[in-house]
Amino acid sequence: MEFMSKLVRLIWLATALPFAGVAAAQDYPSKSIRLMVPAAPGGGADFLARIVGLKLSEAMGQPVVIDNRAGASGTIAADLTAKSAGDGYTVLMGQSTSIVIAPQIYQKLNYDTLRDLKPVTLVAEVPNVLVVHPSVPANSVKDLIALAKAKPGMLNFGSSGNGAPTHLAGEMFKTATATRLVHVPYKGAGPAANALIAGEIQVMFAPIVSVLPHVKSGRLRALAVTSAARSAAVPELPTLAESGLTGYDISSWFGLFVPSSTPDAVVEKLYRETARLLKTQDVIDRFSKEGAEPVGSTPANFSSYVRQEYVKYAKVIKDNGIKAD
Repeated sequence: MEFMSKLVRLIWLATALPFAGVAAAQDYPSKSIRLMVPAAPGGGADFLARIVGLKLSEAMGQPVVIDNRAGASGTIAADLTAKSAGDGYTVLMGQSTSIVIAPQIYQKLNYDTLRDLKPVTLVAEVPNVLVVHPSVPANSVKDLIALAKAKPGMLNFGSSGNGAPTHLAGEMFKTATATRLVHVPYKGAGPAANALIAGEIQVMFAPIVSVLPHVKSGRLRALAVTSAARSAAVPELPTLAESGLTGYDISSWFGLFVPSSTPDAVVEKLYRETARLLKTQDVIDRFSKEGAEPVGSTPANFSSYVRQEYVKYAKVIKDNGIKAD
């Protein structure tokens, strides 16, 4: 009898839980949503989060409160989100650094990306652009490769820090071209770009928004973008893949995540509203000012993308022995 009683309870739970998730989604949201941002106010992640947060608030009829938790490559915000209640009221504006890179270069983290965070939707991709100092005698990717091979170890490339996408982009370039560039890490993309302008370094795989004004003024020369497709911000620039590096594709990206225990029905509702707003012309125009291209992928597609990115970066990190600062 006791066995049958336990069996009945298990069957009841198995059938009741999905309906509970649907009921939760019907009432969601009934209070304010906290949108965790792994960066200080004013940065790219913060800018995108505030646009998405405002539009979500308008669409869902509840305030979306921005909670900036900068530091440790975005892992502070990711950790807090992973440990929050899975009710849809704590959402993370995750970025590639904190989601698929940091877990592989930090020895101890209190969360597991693939286990503790559930992907909602890929919000935007931000390609980097390969730029050189004007003194570098290279007007194309082909020229740069030839120069690097002729002078191994003589060209320095800067990044926003060890393990940053700007660093890994350079390491992928070195591997793909069998060249030897020397990595020089800086504390942020801004300082690295300033060093490039000053001629302290010769090459950088930089966020578009941080270097585009300097490219237009002639203080830097752009050769290609690092994404698989050309960027709407600089459509005249070829991709590295078009320039001979077949399969080369690396971009910074931003996406929404919730604690893994969040009901799928709540995730689906949050995805639908976000995907809808990412298609509006106002959001497209505002994102483009940051060099960001809105996406709005389904939870399933985004989950697959995160796993693919995790594997891709794992190889780059392992092959080059990259560790956190």
